[in-house]
Amino acid sequence: MTETKQYTIDETYAQKRIDHVLAQLNNEASRSQVQSWVKDGYVTVNQTPVKNNYKCQIGDVIEWQEPEPEDMSLEPENIPLDIRYEDEHLLVVNKPKGMVVHPAFGHESGTLVNALLYHCDDLSGINGVNRPGIVHRIDKDTSGLLVVAKHDQAHERLSEQLANKDIKRQYEALVHGVISHELGTIDAPIGRDANDRQKMAIVDGGKPAITHFSVVEQFQDYTHVSCELETGRTHQIRVHFKYINHPLVGDPKYGYRKTLDVDGQALHAKSLSFLHPVSGEEMMMAAEPPQIFLDTIDQIKKMS
Repeated sequence: MTETKQYTIDETYAQKRIDHVLAQLNNEASRSQVQSWVKDGYVTVNQTPVKNNYKCQIGDVIEWQEPEPEDMSLEPENIPLDIRYEDEHLLVVNKPKGMVVHPAFGHESGTLVNALLYHCDDLSGINGVNRPGIVHRIDKDTSGLLVVAKHDQAHERLSEQLANKDIKRQYEALVHGVISHELGTIDAPIGRDANDRQKMAIVDGGKPAITHFSVVEQFQDYTHVSCELETGRTHQIRVHFKYINHPLVGDPKYGYRKTLDVDGQALHAKSLSFLHPVSGEEMMMAAEPPQIFLDTIDQIKKMS
């Protein structure tokens, strides 16, 4: 069991349901998880258990504990992988659009991790049993390159490169509107959206986030851009381009309602460069965007 946390209700959460309040206070927990904590007695208000529909009053003292998460039973699954490099220390895989990287609530199977467990005898265990080998992630509907560690030493050295910004990642994206200048840098801190905990946003006091971009091609109502991440915040490219009023084509979370149908954001992790964690050799990988990305460019050209 984790440590007991405490919060005193003020005007911000007065008359709000207890499950809503706890979901806002616990960024990593889903609403259904919070509701189970309340139901199972891990939450008290003024030292008394309550129900999920309890409406908080100013001055209420909420105390709660987060039960230790149960490890999922991960099963190897024979899912084809597009592997661009592999040796006894690591592999680089081109993740398809629509595939979740690791199991989570609502996505217990069919993930990249399930496929990796079938393909590999060993994966690093640094991130726990639910995320073996995973050094960094990309969103479900973002395609492209990921490096995976086969043992802990490789994982530690790759993570160190990631923290030191020595792993270079380049993305391609299609955005709404015409960006008139050829080069740009978006430097804006990212944190949890105060009004919707399922989203990230540009917020004062957020974590530093920097995205460099260049224009690949301009169209009548859209722009094809290449992006390089200096930091790696959750949804960084998607949030940053929304911030400058050029949201990604197809983005269901941060984009326009009226957009092109590309089954999620038009974003692809095109290239990856890093030093091999054992040999020190410079590794450079590239993968062209998937066909749906290229077809969307053709569609935009016909519309222009």
